[in-house]
Amino acid sequence: MAGRYIYISTVNAYRGWPNDPLTESSELLDAPPDVDVNFGRLPANWDGPDWYYGRQKAGAERAATTAFGTPRVSILRPGVILGPGEYVGRLPWWLRRTSKGGAILAPGDPVKTIQPVDVRDVAAFALDQALSPDGGEFNVTAPLGRETMGGFLTACLDVTGSEGRLVWAPDELLIEYGVQQWTELPLWRTHAGVWNVDSTRAQAAGLRCRPLAETVAATWEWMQSGGVPVEHPRWTEHGISTEREEEILSKLSL
Repeated sequence: MAGRYIYISTVNAYRGWPNDPLTESSELLDAPPDVDVNFGRLPANWDGPDWYYGRQKAGAERAATTAFGTPRVSILRPGVILGPGEYVGRLPWWLRRTSKGGAILAPGDPVKTIQPVDVRDVAAFALDQALSPDGGEFNVTAPLGRETMGGFLTACLDVTGSEGRLVWAPDELLIEYGVQQWTELPLWRTHAGVWNVDSTRAQAAGLRCRPLAETVAATWEWMQSGGVPVEHPRWTEHGISTEREEEILSKLSL
């Protein structure tokens, strides 16, 4: 029998995400430890938080602690994970788009804080936890207030050598045009808690988050060297069409 269990969960397991600031003491979604794949499925027209995924993860957390006992389980709750090998397609889409240059539709406020975490830092922290004598629950995100959307997109321009120009569109305009948050312009979301996750407990336990610009550079290097993500349907979910981007750009002062 294994001595320790490290479970990679998600901030989606919290009832308040993405609307509320989060700490490890925030309320989790309700789910028993024996959930099956159908537990918590939402109606087809559901327009609220993704509680199905969150409930599945919360149930899996409880399954781990039920089987191993709380002291022998470390639960890691990342937000957005980026880095080389990414299959979701958020950062690769932005890198491809900025590399094309021209006027680039940039979402929201350039100084808005974001908290993606590098996959290599998540892996290192998980391995450290496997050697720890104690279990625990940890939010695994970059520190609050360190990274911004503007810094992220500027890093994308820098590493690709692009001469593109960021044209910032206010949230209200993007909402007016029905831009799908989180997917059409990856990492853009207006909910108050989406990038307000306290990870100080994980940092005190050894989490080290490299600068987001390093994650961007390493991902571009991986893509340029022929790196191809594993096939996954989420890869095609991300990115706004050229036609839609140009339509919205035409409403801005260029």
